[in-house]
Amino acid sequence: MDPADSPYNYIPSTTIAIIFVVLYSISTICHVGQGIYYRMWWVFPTICLAGIMEVLGWSGRLWSGYSPSLNNPFQIQIVTTILAPTPLVAANFVILGVLIKRLGPVYSRLTPRMYSIIFCTCDVVALIIQGVGGGIASAADTLPGANKGGNIMLGGIVFQLVVITVYVICAAEFLVRYIKDIPIASRTANSQVDVASMKPVYSRGVMSGKSLLMLGALALSTIFLYIRAVYRTIELSDGWNGVIISTEVYFNVFDGAMVVLAIYLMNFAHPGFLLGSEQAVLSSADPSGSLELGTEETVMAERR
Repeated sequence: MDPADSPYNYIPSTTIAIIFVVLYSISTICHVGQGIYYRMWWVFPTICLAGIMEVLGWSGRLWSGYSPSLNNPFQIQIVTTILAPTPLVAANFVILGVLIKRLGPVYSRLTPRMYSIIFCTCDVVALIIQGVGGGIASAADTLPGANKGGNIMLGGIVFQLVVITVYVICAAEFLVRYIKDIPIASRTANSQVDVASMKPVYSRGVMSGKSLLMLGALALSTIFLYIRAVYRTIELSDGWNGVIISTEVYFNVFDGAMVVLAIYLMNFAHPGFLLGSEQAVLSSADPSGSLELGTEETVMAERR
């Protein structure tokens, strides 16, 4: 078959597809085991779901490698590889919220709870938009129909890119404020005042080695997923017959490899090991979202 007649504009490599199916399968199985062991149930609708969708997507590409003229495997991989990283991004949002609880919500503009609610809600919206676009594109029988679906997917990807950018800005501000010990004024308004200095006293978590490692892993994971989102934005902007979408190596490197790195990073720097079990986190969290997170040592510090 002439590669130009394939929906991909090339014939997907079966070897590459097998490698990614195996890699994603191993990571997903490990995440299931780690989630059960650490009792971190939120990893199932986030990290594990992302892994399962990637396995399906690359299985579709493997199928296409053997039967390049079939449209069904092409449709499967379009939808699943577009959607799969979205739950993984949501996991990063959850982890940031836990770190903020650990280190001190007074340095954050939003409460840890609001971070999870706002960013995860936006992530779901991005997922829906991309899903609708993917469904329209995969079901289209004409190029205009496929372009319509592609544009909707592009809108979802761009929206997700904006959300990740805002998330990075908020995380960076929190980290800078924590390092320099500059709390948000409104967050210390109701704090007790030290009689000697007449300055507010507030809770500040200690940056342990595990918290620092989790923070580094979170930063790397975000970078990998951001690169993937930028690639997908450029790819879809270039059209279904564009040079970028028609070049397999770009997809393998900037989509497949980036998500593999992000998902394996969470295997080796698992939040269950670095932050404690979900039950420990939830049971030690103050209902108001202020502080007191289980195993982390906290100290009372004055605003300098």
